[in-house]
Amino acid sequence: MEFNIPNWLIYIGGIGQIFTALIYPYIRHEVFDWYTDVKQLRPLNQEIAKTYGRYIQGLNFSFGLIAILLPLELKEQSALAIALTGLIAAYWVGKVVTQIAYYPMYEIPKKRIFKIGSYFMNCLFVLFATVYTSLLIYNCIGFFTIN
Repeated sequence: MEFNIPNWLIYIGGIGQIFTALIYPYIRHEVFDWYTDVKQLRPLNQEIAKTYGRYIQGLNFSFGLIAILLPLELKEQSALAIALTGLIAAYWVGKVVTQIAYYPMYEIPKKRIFKIGSYFMNCLFVLFATVYTSLLIYNCIGFFTIN
């Protein structure tokens, strides 16, 4: 039985990751009022928090571009494909685990749109983790069977 990840699934993952990068500022400002909390930190810690927020946004956007522009390379079963899909899978699996383990302790504002949005975003995160973990497994099977 041939195991393959369809390109359309990789494209959907890529579009979703770019979406998360673009929606990230809205979520920080409107849902979590993040900058109000950040303003309570000392100036250096404010800048560190903002920088990490930009890193997250940049990684999400970059991973999305890679998925959209290089879907065949992500599943070419090379050492580089294993390394890249492993990195991205670890990133999203870590996000899902963090989401499950820590975020339920916090309240999301009660507006219906935010509640629906949180379910939608969680589904996206699980999709990303599943797609990249599947790609990693696919790449490992091909690489270690061939070599």
